[in-house]
Amino acid sequence: MKMHANQLTVSPETVRTLIDQQFPEWRSLPVRSITAHGTVNAVFRIGDQFAARFPLQPADIESTRRLLKSEVEAARELVGRTRFPTPEPVALGEPGADYPLPWSVQTWLPGIVAVDEDPGESVAFARDLADLVGDLRAIDTRGRTFAGTGRGGDLPSHDTWMETCFRHSEKLLDVPRLRRVWATLRDLPRGAAEDVMAHGDLIPGNMLVSDGRLTGILDVGGFGPADPSLDLVSAWHLLEAGPRQVLRDHLGCNDLEWERGKAWAFIQAMGLVWYYVESNPTMSRTGRRSLERVLADKGFTDARRLMTWHS
Repeated sequence: MKMHANQLTVSPETVRTLIDQQFPEWRSLPVRSITAHGTVNAVFRIGDQFAARFPLQPADIESTRRLLKSEVEAARELVGRTRFPTPEPVALGEPGADYPLPWSVQTWLPGIVAVDEDPGESVAFARDLADLVGDLRAIDTRGRTFAGTGRGGDLPSHDTWMETCFRHSEKLLDVPRLRRVWATLRDLPRGAAEDVMAHGDLIPGNMLVSDGRLTGILDVGGFGPADPSLDLVSAWHLLEAGPRQVLRDHLGCNDLEWERGKAWAFIQAMGLVWYYVESNPTMSRTGRRSLERVLADKGFTDARRLMTWHS
């Protein structure tokens, strides 16, 4: 089942043709479709070293090319800046055969995504995750600030999207309760914290794991400046209560930063549940579990007390 309206279809035969025409040096390498948990790209392996990513949603060619070039720049900036491996950009492909958009090639990272090997109870994974977030925050923003329209800026700017989510979730979730939660979270102040560098999408499908340890990071094209609490979504998407507290202690998060991270996770989870309930049940379940963790958190803080928090 398709996940998006007018979703593009990408077949192995089309990928084979595009590679043979545009990158003849790879003609001898096999092409294999990857059953990924992602929602934005169709992914194909090229031999053992490379992965080709094809945007699934129709868009203007030039805007897609700009987006892919931005993702390449972000990936290049991140390579080698944390002890955890990240994909390295290799090439950009052009429209052709039966595929209408530019596409990208990057190095392939072997491993198992956290969707398939749940690290939620692992204290060691929580420490790894804290090290990752710390490494990302330590990278110089070079004066850049958040300039996007998605997660990472102001919480109240997501009111319209949240209303959409509540409306579509009425038969799936306890919407009255969730509305009350959002009414609290949306009012959390930014405080004095300046933007830091963040991955921006630390969900299970983007984390490679082995034996309860973090071994690699995927989907790094959104790496950039954002609210320093943004990458704390990982606490709610990936960890149970005990390891989650380890992550918080390791990073030294204050109440406001922690609650804002919860707010970003709440926004993301609300969208995952209803949007993918039929087309990508795994992603929908990820959203449900994150919401359950938020609602079960004993440390849920009254936003009114934090309105004067500026540390």
